[in-house]
Amino acid sequence: MSAPNAEEPSGAPAKTAGPGRRRLPRDTLSRQVILEAAERVAARDGLDAFTFQSLAKEVNAHPTSLYRHFRDKDQLVLELIDDLRARSYGGRLEATDSWREDLRTLARYVHEHLMRYPQFAVQMAARTTRRPTEFANVEFALDALLRAGLDEEDAAMYLRVFGNVVRSLASMEAGMLVLDPETRDGDTLAWQLEYRRLPAEKYPRIAAMSGELRDIGDPRVFDTAVDLFLDAIEARAAQARKARAAKEEAAPDEGE
Repeated sequence: MSAPNAEEPSGAPAKTAGPGRRRLPRDTLSRQVILEAAERVAARDGLDAFTFQSLAKEVNAHPTSLYRHFRDKDQLVLELIDDLRARSYGGRLEATDSWREDLRTLARYVHEHLMRYPQFAVQMAARTTRRPTEFANVEFALDALLRAGLDEEDAAMYLRVFGNVVRSLASMEAGMLVLDPETRDGDTLAWQLEYRRLPAEKYPRIAAMSGELRDIGDPRVFDTAVDLFLDAIEARAAQARKARAAKEEAAPDEGE
């Protein structure tokens, strides 16, 4: 059962929502207004920390009025995640004649999106929203994987692996952005300074290659991971085509 409506009847003066604040009049509060406020609260406090009470305070409304639009916090969180995805790259995914470039583009959009919202990138990366933008992303990726030459079983598996790899790497980079500057700089400089100071007699490989080691935030790491995954898909697809051809060649003719 939904929570009672706490907004004022149309035409009635708005009641005070707190010291120096006025509660929103009826019909002023919409799903989009709530979602935009939820983004502000989540960016400030994190997805785990914000509540309907803190959100209601953000929009100058009574908490129960939010239940007219969202049945609970989890529904609101999923709507927010999908809405943010739509605003980041919704409608921008268009298939080309290159399945590799299509998957690379999708990976880049996801990376840019999570880096845009580092405060709650990990939570966004882990959730399944079951909503339009996610459905469109899955359809786009499956089409690209099938065009690569995979069968449906492999395409479904690689869809999950590809999504997990892309979101995991991007959310790790985003996590670096929300560290306090001193900690972040210390972690980054460790690869440039402390690793280079390690004794060669104890760590010969590190000493020989210290100048080539990359920190977590190096953008080449993400791009290289995506290319490695695409190379693996291409190799697996080639193997599958070869196996199918061999099977068809070995099969007896229908007339025999």
